[in-house]
Amino acid sequence: MGTAHLQIDLGALAANWRALDAASGAECETAAVVKADAYGLGIAPVARTLQAAGARTFFLAVAEEGAAARAALGPEARIMVFSGHMAGDAAAIRAHALVPMLNSLEQMTRHFRELPGHPFGVQLDSGMNRLGVEPAEWQAVREMVVARRPALVMSHLACADEPGDPANGRQLASFLDMTAGLDVPLSLGATGGILMGRDYHFDMTRPGIGLYGGLPFAAARPVAHLHAPVIQVRHVEPGEIVGYGGTWTARRPTRVATLSAGYADGIIRAMGNAARLWHGDTPCPLVGRVSMDLLTADVSGVEGVPDTLEVLGAHNRIDDIAEAAGTIGYEILTSLGARYHRDHI
Repeated sequence: MGTAHLQIDLGALAANWRALDAASGAECETAAVVKADAYGLGIAPVARTLQAAGARTFFLAVAEEGAAARAALGPEARIMVFSGHMAGDAAAIRAHALVPMLNSLEQMTRHFRELPGHPFGVQLDSGMNRLGVEPAEWQAVREMVVARRPALVMSHLACADEPGDPANGRQLASFLDMTAGLDVPLSLGATGGILMGRDYHFDMTRPGIGLYGGLPFAAARPVAHLHAPVIQVRHVEPGEIVGYGGTWTARRPTRVATLSAGYADGIIRAMGNAARLWHGDTPCPLVGRVSMDLLTADVSGVEGVPDTLEVLGAHNRIDDIAEAAGTIGYEILTSLGARYHRDHI
């Protein structure tokens, strides 16, 4: 097989949701974020697995993702949209029974005019300055909006991956102030918020990256397992280079494997000369630049010619690869390319 093999461990995915559900507490609903094609791992099998595990509410980024999510989840699931009700979204919101999280006075006006009586939620800006109704605006329209019974009022934490960051406490205080006295379901915490404890849980948590094996949920089971096939192995003598630009030069006799995967498959180019692949328990450092279709790795410690090397899995979690590339686990997952042979197991 000429392409790399990507296995998505649905059992690990379900176990991660159940663990975060337990951490959220018995009185709190645990939703699931499945935006961006379930972080690149396939909306249909991922959403169905999470639904079978117990999730009843799902979050998307945009209304255009609604058709695939509704087809996967059926009529009973509640599907919410972070970007709210944007111009031109009314048909999709109605057709797929989506619940937009309204982010501005403009979106509120649009939704109440175009889809009167249709369910909605509200997103508040508690300090991230990205999405949501700002405090002064909310104060002006709160009574009118609450009278229409929003399905959820939420905000989002900017620094939840660093529990000690004082921004978390400031956002919690702002959210409490903006929602004081409300008799509607509230939500503040995603994965990081769950791990920071009960004060951040409210009525619903919204785990995303933790479901898929990423930090800050360090106890998560890895979900994505990627193995790249070895095309050939060559001997490289001291002083010889490997790859474009000659960025790596052998200092000793080295066995170098060329593998079928590259930045066209979402292997970030910046991780060349920094990441490690694995053969069993043997590390195999990447040497030279990542190219479009090929990787090169030092397999001097491996006996014989390996068939494949592990890019992601038990030894290489998404955040290990991300650190080598100078990015985050989210980008690693959502960059995984279409050429892989994929199995959901």
